[in-house]
Amino acid sequence: MLAVDEERDLDGCPDEELLELATREQRVLVTFDAADFPRICHEWLEGGRPHPGCAVLVGIRNHEIGAVVRTLDGASCARPDPGDWHDHLAFVSRAH
Repeated sequence: MLAVDEERDLDGCPDEELLELATREQRVLVTFDAADFPRICHEWLEGGRPHPGCAVLVGIRNHEIGAVVRTLDGASCARPDPGDWHDHLAFVSRAH
């Protein structure tokens, strides 16, 4: 996992570039940005650009670390094979 807010080189990086980085590194992108990433992922798929997956956290604040970890654990248990995330956009919440 890579926390963008802890990587100074990525500070202020455009969303498209973050998805490109996740794709190059074959990492599922985890974000709180429900305003932009669903559109970006959809545009990529329509344009024939695959991505390793995107999990949009909703109803959780980024400072709620325990809730974030539990929610991501639940999402990964629901899709344990990394290949299941390929081109998948998931909205995940506490109730996931």
